[in-house]
Amino acid sequence: LSPYITIMPYITIMPYCHHHFHNLQELRHSASLANKVFIQRDYSEGTTCRFQTKFPSELESRIERTLFEDTVKTLNNYYAEAEKIGGQSYLEGCLACATAYLIFLCMETRYEKVLKKIAKYIQEQNEKVYAPRGLLVTDPIDRGMRVIEISIYEDRGSSGSSSGSSSVSGSTAR
Repeated sequence: LSPYITIMPYITIMPYCHHHFHNLQELRHSASLANKVFIQRDYSEGTTCRFQTKFPSELESRIERTLFEDTVKTLNNYYAEAEKIGGQSYLEGCLACATAYLIFLCMETRYEKVLKKIAKYIQEQNEKVYAPRGLLVTDPIDRGMRVIEISIYEDRGSSGSSSGSSSVSGSTAR
């Protein structure tokens, strides 16, 4: 059963929905940016890449605190993994010196592999957790590793009245 009521082939009436989006495409096309929240770096344990897990008040009505904290903790664990120095890092450094860093033209570093894992994780979290709630997490690498940026989107049809809104196009969202 669809939550939409179709009256005529091209007119769809949507029930009022404050911020429920089904996927990233729908979020980007049918919503407008309302606000941004920035999760700052946490330097309390040194200069390793780590972000604060303090829950921002702007997200109170949008996402459960535990889901947000799980995301930040997972990101912090990935960054700790990326920066961990071990045998593989040492070997990569030796190979880099021996080949005047030309080895990196044909080899991906462990750090780069973890950054790809982080990008994939953020993409999955956006699709499964954040986009349906009208939120979008930006990969910290896109913000110079200074912050985790969370964009808050509003349904373009929800500003104004709290009754249903109608669409004259063939789409199911405004």
